Amino acid sequence: MCTALEINENVKELQELRRMKEELEAEITAIEDKLKAHMIESGIYTIDALTGRISWLENTSCRFDSASFKRELPDLYQRYSKPFTTRYFKVLK
Repeated sequence: MCTALEINENVKELQELRRMKEELEAEITAIEDKLKAHMIESGIYTIDALTGRISWLENTSCRFDSASFKRELPDLYQRYSKPFTTRYFKVLK
């Protein structure tokens, strides 16, 4: 079992790591945006760099519109729907 002090320290460390993660994600996004802008300007969407290959390719997929299905065929929607349970871990400030 953790003591109250250990829990507080763990929460504090978790909050700091999440803050750092947000900063890193922002830096990653900025660099990705620069690379994407270069790809748009050059019209080249796969680049072989000295350290690896990057690509920014388009993908089209087809997804099932469950909201329309539920609205238009509620009986069938209910018959084929399955409940599921998830857990959420949150740290509130």
